[in-house]
Amino acid sequence: MNPSLLQSDHLLSLLLAVPALGAFVVLFMPRQWTRALRLTSVGFMLAEFGLSFSLLSADYSDGGYHFVEKVSWIETWGISYHLGVDGISLWLVFLTTLLTPIALFVSWTSIKTKVKEYALAFLMLELAMLGAFVSLDLFLFYVFWELMLVPMYFIIGVWGGAQRVYAAVKFFIYTMVGSLLMLVAILYLVGAYHQVAGHYSFDLLELRHLIIPRGTQIWLFLAFILAFAIKVPMFPFHTWLPDAHTQAPTGGSVILAAVMLKLGIYGFLRFAMPLFPLASQLIGPTIALFGIIGIIYGAWAAWVQKDAKKLVAYSSVSHMGFIALGLFAMTEHGVNGALLQMLNHGVSTGALFILVGVIYERRHTRLFSEFGGLAKVMPWYALFFVIVALSSIGLPGTNGFVGEFMILVGTFTSNAEVGFGPWGRVFTLFAATGVIFAAVYMLHAVLKIFWGPITHKANEALADLSFREVAALLPLMGLIFWIGLYPATFLDRSEDAVNHFVQDFTAKYDASKLDDSLRLWGVPPAAAEAVADNPAPGDAPSVVADAAGGAR
Repeated sequence: MNPSLLQSDHLLSLLLAVPALGAFVVLFMPRQWTRALRLTSVGFMLAEFGLSFSLLSADYSDGGYHFVEKVSWIETWGISYHLGVDGISLWLVFLTTLLTPIALFVSWTSIKTKVKEYALAFLMLELAMLGAFVSLDLFLFYVFWELMLVPMYFIIGVWGGAQRVYAAVKFFIYTMVGSLLMLVAILYLVGAYHQVAGHYSFDLLELRHLIIPRGTQIWLFLAFILAFAIKVPMFPFHTWLPDAHTQAPTGGSVILAAVMLKLGIYGFLRFAMPLFPLASQLIGPTIALFGIIGIIYGAWAAWVQKDAKKLVAYSSVSHMGFIALGLFAMTEHGVNGALLQMLNHGVSTGALFILVGVIYERRHTRLFSEFGGLAKVMPWYALFFVIVALSSIGLPGTNGFVGEFMILVGTFTSNAEVGFGPWGRVFTLFAATGVIFAAVYMLHAVLKIFWGPITHKANEALADLSFREVAALLPLMGLIFWIGLYPATFLDRSEDAVNHFVQDFTAKYDASKLDDSLRLWGVPPAAAEAVADNPAPGDAPSVVADAAGGAR
């Protein structure tokens, strides 16, 4: 396809419009049309999934953004409606469009009240998540980032368990506090850009040229990191997650674990690290250390859980620690592995929450002590569960192995300048123990649920997986083996964008290290001349001239 056509299409706006249109249609449908509401909402989401395949028409080998749209929104403040997708965000968009209809589909029998509002919440949540993944304007990103909180708050607080209100409020407060600090950092960043360039801009592609003094970078980086670390969540900001997962309905848990947590890592990769390379290099090893603590702590906590859903929730803490480790290793293998593992975790953990929801619908309990011997009465359920458990462990041939292996290799070979240096080998050793611990807690769960005698009479006549449940799980089973056996399908479209990210990060880090004064970096000559025509007060003209002369 002609590259110019790719740049002029409005595909990303259409992707945002479909769930918005679906929400508008559902809003005016009568509440008593329960079946029609379910079919309509899932139908719009499946149309969205089909439309997302159009993203594959672009050539991502250039490592740049495609399907770019930019329209001035609030011109005085430099706020624009700026969208774009590259090899980093591509598969996260696909993960969102795939899992949102599946999450809603598996909720058909468990959600019996306020079906209309439930469908509306899911459609708005899909819109917000997609918007966050494709936004290239920090103000627009922040709008979508905050919008996600509202539907998820209601999904947990209205359709959750006995302590749903407590869990929903805890989730909202944690994420809101971090988000507000990030907003302050964004406003400071825009003000610093105005000081140098003479105009305001929230545009990521412009702000990434700004070099900020090291001390200021650290404070701004910490504000961004707090928001993203809470969303991941990383140890010690993880305490809201087990409560939210335990109280949320199955569909809410699937989306929360499979997609929303990825936005924290995506925030590191897309915003915090490119904007603040000096601070990232300085604080990155500490973040990796907390990631390793999360790997081990999450695994140990999962091992002692008596509730199957809490086990999966703590396993997420452990797996997300792996992803953070690979990201801050700042090697191409590490970052590629972290990106692939985000997709893997979404598939495997989403499937685990669906499977836990299946047994909860039949027994209304998730306690391991209430099960045992289910392989005799639910053989298909046992087969699916064991496959997903092995994927979560990282068995070779499944998706989990590829991502974790790349992360460990990337950490082991981490660069001394922008990564972990010799500490990379130590980090790799401790992180590798998480693979062993994962096998312990997942196989322990399989043993408790499926093997041994049937000790509870209520388990003797349990129905196996229904056609609807199999239909929801089969796409995820396919991805487990597809990624595990042929990961090149996914890596080929992301590796160039990742390589560009690592190279640009290193180049900007080097430039910042040589001179970390407030200035522009890497500005093309034409753009530098335009900025110089409208200089900032004081010594800005000389700063801009220096930036233009040293642009690369």
